[in-house]
Amino acid sequence: MSTRDVVFPPVPHALYQRHSYSPAVRANGLLFVSGQVGAREDGTPEPDLLDEVRLAFANLDAILAATGCSFDDVVDTTYFMVDPDHTLETIWPVVQEYLGPGPHPALTATGVTWLSGFRFEIKVVAKLPAGAGG
Repeated sequence: MSTRDVVFPPVPHALYQRHSYSPAVRANGLLFVSGQVGAREDGTPEPDLLDEVRLAFANLDAILAATGCSFDDVVDTTYFMVDPDHTLETIWPVVQEYLGPGPHPALTATGVTWLSGFRFEIKVVAKLPAGAGG
């Protein structure tokens, strides 16, 4: 069995160890990033939804940067939202801050009933720069 090429951000939050999952895995020129939430370093959520969403994107940005990627390299996004009727309205300005005016990567958005105390999660697939492994 081959070993996974796991990527951790420089300052990982506690959820990775607490729940035994990899923040991201490099494979075949792609970076598969686990769903990122607005977790502070101790694994707790930001209480304000806008701050939670910004922190989720910042956590994602740290993983992308650890591999030499940026949001320009993201090809697919999945958003998970509790109460999407209200959450989408709040997250969309943050999406614009990180992804720019468009065109954006492929996107799937889904409403969920539970995110372990969080209200927003983003999962992406990014194309790794040439020579970045995987």
